[in-house]
Amino acid sequence: MQGTILVATAGQGVLRSNDDGTTWNRIPLDQGLEFDSVVRALAVHPTRPEVIFAGAEVGLGRSDDGGTRWTRVASPFDDTQVWSIAIDPNDPDSMLIGTGAPSRAAMYRTADGGRTWDRLSPELPERCAGVSKPRILTAVYDHVDGKSAWFGVEEGGLWLTRDRGDTWDRVDSPDGVAPSDIHCVVVLDGPPKTILCLVVNAVFVSQDDGATWTRTGTKSTWGIYYTRLVARIPGSDSVLLGIGDGTPGTKTRVFRSDDLTQTWQESTFDTPANSTVWAFGTHAGDPDLVFAGTKYGHLFRSTDGGRTFAKEWREFPEITDVAWTTAVAADAPAATH
Repeated sequence: MQGTILVATAGQGVLRSNDDGTTWNRIPLDQGLEFDSVVRALAVHPTRPEVIFAGAEVGLGRSDDGGTRWTRVASPFDDTQVWSIAIDPNDPDSMLIGTGAPSRAAMYRTADGGRTWDRLSPELPERCAGVSKPRILTAVYDHVDGKSAWFGVEEGGLWLTRDRGDTWDRVDSPDGVAPSDIHCVVVLDGPPKTILCLVVNAVFVSQDDGATWTRTGTKSTWGIYYTRLVARIPGSDSVLLGIGDGTPGTKTRVFRSDDLTQTWQESTFDTPANSTVWAFGTHAGDPDLVFAGTKYGHLFRSTDGGRTFAKEWREFPEITDVAWTTAVAADAPAATH
């Protein structure tokens, strides 16, 4: 491949490869993000592939050279843990940033590429029953209607805005999306427009813009319950679904749907994964190229849109997110850490 693979970790920052996974490098010294930082989220700019954002324990990092050198984006959430990053594909200067444990969970917005920020209205509790302190695990813009956005909290519910973040409503409920342990949200074009919301043990699907939801229990359907993530194949209505047997878990299963979740086909792995799949990395530059990272550090590659996966030689510490970009990361002088 021509580009850069990026792996975010909980303790070794962001590792990158600009030679198709043959060699890997950590963040150089004296950067806005430390080489041993805790990074929970990655996002590639939709129109500038050399620009990468990383959500770390010190706030938001930005790279303008494909993931080699990093600066800190000045913000009101400096020195807090960022868990989720959403960039509006219709207006890339607009971003949503979700924070969380060990920091206070809150949602922030910029409309000018990160020069100024607003803290948005939802006031989330400082503590919750399931994970001690909530964290905003997922945020996504509705690229179809251009005005709505969703975010989900572990644990703290599913939230929706119809005015690009000015006001928010909590929309999970006992007779709708439940429990309040939200892991991932994805919007598909359709028709009909289809919204997927993952909770800890089920997949919820809405085809009426969130008015009603259909639930699929993952344990009863696929025999494995920990419903971690769903990712859209760029430029399509196909999605990949990742499920494990716990966190971190000891095994995982991945499924692909090409018909707005009506049917699912299981993906195959050439090597058994060592834990639950934790992240998918995709890019519009090649929709068939997909990377999958597990909680305990296995990295897999697919060249057929996630139907089959082969394990990469390199293993990592705890993987928190995976991305790839068509930009080739700049080389940096070798440093001894």
